[in-house]
Amino acid sequence: MKRFISGILVSAVALVGGAVMGDVAHAATTPTVVITGGSAVFGLDPAVITVTSSAPGTVSFTAVGVVITGCEAAATTTVAPFIAKCSWVPAAAGATALGATLTPTDAVTFTTATATPITVKVGIPVQGVISPIHMYVDTVLGSGTSGPLAPRFGVSCAITSEFIAGQTIVFRVYGNNADLGGAVMDSSNTAKAYIEIAGVPTPIQLTYGNHSGVAFWTGVLKTGTATGAYNTLGLISFKVTMVAKDTDTIKVLRTRLATKLVNGKVVMENGKKVYERVSYFRTEKLASPLKGATGVWQSNFATYSQLNLYAVPKA
Repeated sequence: MKRFISGILVSAVALVGGAVMGDVAHAATTPTVVITGGSAVFGLDPAVITVTSSAPGTVSFTAVGVVITGCEAAATTTVAPFIAKCSWVPAAAGATALGATLTPTDAVTFTTATATPITVKVGIPVQGVISPIHMYVDTVLGSGTSGPLAPRFGVSCAITSEFIAGQTIVFRVYGNNADLGGAVMDSSNTAKAYIEIAGVPTPIQLTYGNHSGVAFWTGVLKTGTATGAYNTLGLISFKVTMVAKDTDTIKVLRTRLATKLVNGKVVMENGKKVYERVSYFRTEKLASPLKGATGVWQSNFATYSQLNLYAVPKA
């Protein structure tokens, strides 16, 4: 009887042991997930974001942590390389973090995997029209520059964004006013024009004048170690402001019919002149003065192409 019970116990242990040994689970594999693409211009066509993974499944795409509508579960291709794509319309310009999470079709062999996020820069138009006053600004090397490198480096009036301490920076500003039918901003219709530079307490006043037959606004910033000179190395952050004078007249865009001409000849059809509608500006008298517009220009170029001041190189 004892031998019979002992046999049962041995068999039971063997069965339990076999069950334990047979149930050893194999760890699921985490697939690789790589996200690329997403280069876009704000306000234009959608951008394509692409995910490449080592396993098939569906991908959830995100922008700034929010799932992109229509890309909640984009299916990958069924053969390697396993690729899923998302057509994305950016909601805003500037730097945007893109992410993706893969849910594998084979949930036993593979685990859910998240791609390392990437940051793309959604393009915006350089400058653009911020107000009725539209400006173009550049910087040139001023003549009579001082400093140890002045005699050898730089050509006066050459457009550049890189200066060496001791050189003189001349800002050139050109403006047009849409409220005045695109008229040039000059001393007759401009109340104020100045440049504010970070670290310089007093704004630089712009002056309008004739420069070898071309008229535009200018402002001067002297750099170097002399008293009162600007000497902070690196990026020079500045803002240009122009304020138009109040006016009691305004140019209004109108249209009218005009005889259609081709190569200077009147177009005729069935013995009659052909007319077409054209636009023109007409000056209107205002019952009350129009407040002069304010225009602001601040560079949004890439950092490496913005205005910079460098130290004199060492020998």
